[in-house]
Amino acid sequence: MGHSGNALLSGEVLGFVRERHRSAEFIEFLCLTDAHYPQQARIRMVLDNHSAHISKETCAYLDTVPSRFEFTFTPTHGSWLNLIESFLDKMAKTLLRGIRVKSKDELKTRIEMYLREINEDPVVFRWKYKLDCLSVV
Repeated sequence: MGHSGNALLSGEVLGFVRERHRSAEFIEFLCLTDAHYPQQARIRMVLDNHSAHISKETCAYLDTVPSRFEFTFTPTHGSWLNLIESFLDKMAKTLLRGIRVKSKDELKTRIEMYLREINEDPVVFRWKYKLDCLSVV
């Protein structure tokens, strides 16, 4: 499992690959994101409704960085609104089509290499959906 995000203004993709997708891994991704962007910036994220995104552990972490993050949640069954879902679908079709990996480590290495390659020449994505149809927390 992994966590990743796409910066709408630059097209840069920030991500990492982990074995599991729990609150601990999501908080690790939030820390990575926090360290990546200037401290004065407010980080806005569009997320699905995974339990790790709203867990007690995640909320406790968010309390330590007040006003740093703003979460917008897609509606249930609204993955088409989540830019990263489209990114992961494209990655699977381009990176993983027709290959067999020998181990989780090889898959992790291939995904990390893909992220580095696309960030060498990022494509700015034009998100066409209005945020007012989503819930903001």
